[in-house]
Amino acid sequence: MKTYSAKPLEVEAKWYVIDAEGQTLGRLAVTVANILRGKNKPEFTPHVDTGDFVVVINASKIKVTGKKETDKIYYHHTGFPGGLRSISYRDLMAKDPTKALEKAVKGMLQKNTMGAKQLTKLKIYADAEHPHAAQNPVEYKEVK
Repeated sequence: MKTYSAKPLEVEAKWYVIDAEGQTLGRLAVTVANILRGKNKPEFTPHVDTGDFVVVINASKIKVTGKKETDKIYYHHTGFPGGLRSISYRDLMAKDPTKALEKAVKGMLQKNTMGAKQLTKLKIYADAEHPHAAQNPVEYKEVK
């Protein structure tokens, strides 16, 4: 019996909606990254983008455990000498609540062009409204 390998033209992407209200940041990011990569499908193929589109709503209501709200720090560098910048989780959520989840999911995807393409399939919104009703997204139910 031969191993099945998905072909790019055979893959059909679905749209899923995930409500992030009350969910933990890291656990939600793992679920979203697996859907974007297509690891929740039986026809998953590592070198083909078999993932689906994900719309995350209520990103401003994501929780973190412990003291991460004050102690977790995000770093980035401007590219200039002495350009290391940092921002705490609480300040980042006040500035843009979608960035924390986006950074967490981006860290879980591949570091190549396919990972960048999969990240474009992620749509994050701070509140419950989203403009993707025309795609008929289905609410994602995680099977445990």
